[in-house]
Amino acid sequence: MNIQRKYSLPNCTLLLEGLSDASRAVHFQEMRPELSILVNAECYLAGSEQPLMGGREFFESLVRAVSGYAQEFLSNVPNPQAHNQESELVELQKVDSDRHRLIVHSEVDGEGFNANPNYTKQPVQIDLNTVQLFDLVEAVDQFFADTQTLPELSLELQPVTRRSSIASPAVLRQAVPASIGISSVAVAALAFSLIPAPELRPPEPKPQEESSSATPSASPVATPSPNPTDTATPIASATPTPTPTDTATPIAAATPTPTAPATIKDLEALLNTVPEITDPSQLRALNRQLYNQINPAWTNRSELKEDLVYRVGVAIDGAIVGYKAVNQKANDEVEKTPLPNLLYNPANRSSVTNEPIAQFRVVFTSKGVPQVSPWRGYARTPDVVGAKITDPKTVKDLNQKLYSTVRQNWGGTPGFNRELKYRVAVNKDGAISDYEPLTQLAVDYQKQTPLPNMLQAVYGSNIVAPNPKEPLAHFQVVFSPSGKLEVVPWQGYR
Repeated sequence: MNIQRKYSLPNCTLLLEGLSDASRAVHFQEMRPELSILVNAECYLAGSEQPLMGGREFFESLVRAVSGYAQEFLSNVPNPQAHNQESELVELQKVDSDRHRLIVHSEVDGEGFNANPNYTKQPVQIDLNTVQLFDLVEAVDQFFADTQTLPELSLELQPVTRRSSIASPAVLRQAVPASIGISSVAVAALAFSLIPAPELRPPEPKPQEESSSATPSASPVATPSPNPTDTATPIASATPTPTPTDTATPIAAATPTPTAPATIKDLEALLNTVPEITDPSQLRALNRQLYNQINPAWTNRSELKEDLVYRVGVAIDGAIVGYKAVNQKANDEVEKTPLPNLLYNPANRSSVTNEPIAQFRVVFTSKGVPQVSPWRGYARTPDVVGAKITDPKTVKDLNQKLYSTVRQNWGGTPGFNRELKYRVAVNKDGAISDYEPLTQLAVDYQKQTPLPNMLQAVYGSNIVAPNPKEPLAHFQVVFSPSGKLEVVPWQGYR
């Protein structure tokens, strides 16, 4: 099976393609198989028309050079690993304080087809500014944090030897190697002058995080996030313990603020650590909550030329905790959808780490109509969740009251040519508490019914989620093109 991994930042994208090792397939997670055999690696850099491409040798050299250069950049001590032309395909050179040259030498084998001694291929050279370099380093960090991609490949940074250094002993002590994750801090520390400083709150120390590392502490710096909606995270040490984030595009999930607990960024990784909601009744209720979030937030519907499809993760309270583009087009045009802005804010909600997650298929159609459905469908016919009013006399009285209220608010000439069917719930006083379109036509023409205004009159909004603890009576309401209205007790979904 061909597998693709993508690690994307605003100025850099790493794209890896490969295969699974069949001998280890039995250990794979069903949703996210392990990429253990690298076939092709591509590095896309902002401002460069062509990507840097190569095989495993190229990719390993790239990550070694980038990480070594970040170490050198932080310590101000030369590191041969960053620019070893004799043994590495990739090297990095400092041009000036804000310009860095990435050089990729030819991968051509001297004994291959181009063994002609007169054949020479000029190395590729790309100049990066510090922000672009940071994004490249962050993409490499994301790869190393991904335990399902080339897990046997690890980065071993070596201390810079005294022979390689011309710095003073005080500077040399800064060159103790950091674990993976230090690359981002390294470049962020030097790019600090380019980034607005947020209000920082020192993290609370934890006894188990004490380290015997000789690396000196650094002042808190804000690491810019690849997602515009993410919040800068203060870093209090030059050797932080890395968090497996696996934010490879097209996967996205909420990023914690400094005051919120850390959350897993990868939707698939999250689903591997928490239960999945599969109960049809819960899925039906969350399906509506998700639709009610997406539909009013999608304001630029005319910009789509083709359908965009996403897999979306939703917590039990309806919060969108992550999404994944199903195809490349959806990944490229995700900003044309409301999904990035609808990810829950961890500062206003507790962590979702241990909560069950439901998965949905969300389609932003080129016709401007969003479609939401459970990712795996319904295992059986769902039912309405929450407490119910079942007393026959009370149900009969509420049935008549609902008919009278709807009839009084529905007038004029209908603009639809087929029946519109809805499930409508009322409380013990007969006030509408919830309504749900039962067909796509009912979704499209719901504004021609009085239901949205009736719900808004009670709650101030027509997209509120019902209170599951309040007993409700449920009815099927049918609006006919002839103007006929029908209200009958709810018999269940069909």
